Amino acid sequence: MAAIQNPPRDGEVARSAGGGSPSLRRPEVYEARKARRAMSLPEVLLWQRLKGSPQGIAFRKQHPIGRYRADFYCAAAKLVIEVDGAAHDMGDRPQRDVERTIGLERQGYRILRVPAADVLRDADEAAQSIVAFAARPLHHASGMVPLPVNGEDV
Repeated sequence: MAAIQNPPRDGEVARSAGGGSPSLRRPEVYEARKARRAMSLPEVLLWQRLKGSPQGIAFRKQHPIGRYRADFYCAAAKLVIEVDGAAHDMGDRPQRDVERTIGLERQGYRILRVPAADVLRDADEAAQSIVAFAARPLHHASGMVPLPVNGEDV
């Protein structure tokens, strides 16, 4: 005997039509959601301090960027924060990290790598450093002040 299904309610999509959240049909979003539930201890400690937009700067955790997933991301500063544990020193990981950094920088992202040991030693200080780095304007990232455009007052 076949199960009886109720018809979809207003605004719902029929289940046979492949309903569900469109974001769940994107594998990178699904994987990011899964990773948010399985963060490492240093990531959890940082997130406890970065959530809630400290100093008005918003952060996201396990944010997908193309084929990559940032441990933390600040959209306002286009800043990717990576928490690097011991695994980042093993095998081909160092080379993969370099390639990932280059790829993200080519897309205009800034990358900040934070050793997991530093977070475990003093999570408050690590979070404050991240917030301070994110608060720096993008055009001052190199330490150089841009020259005024013709017609602008000095």
